[in-house]
Amino acid sequence: MNLSSLLQFRDEWARFKARHPKFSPFLKAAYTRALREDSVISLKVTAPDGTEVASNLKVKKEDLELLSRIMNS
Repeated sequence: MNLSSLLQFRDEWARFKARHPKFSPFLKAAYTRALREDSVISLKVTAPDGTEVASNLKVKKEDLELLSRIMNS
């Protein structure tokens, strides 16, 4: 990723956080207080028409290592 792309991403992330102020603190709390190996993350998206798409994933050691690198970069 080049510097221009990184700067654009940073600006877009800042705008996303401004639109959704509770999301970033939620992610940080989940990461620091609840996310452990074998934790289950449940995702559900509800479209405006009521259609739902849902999935679960079980967190593996490698997932935690990747998240740690992302959080510390």
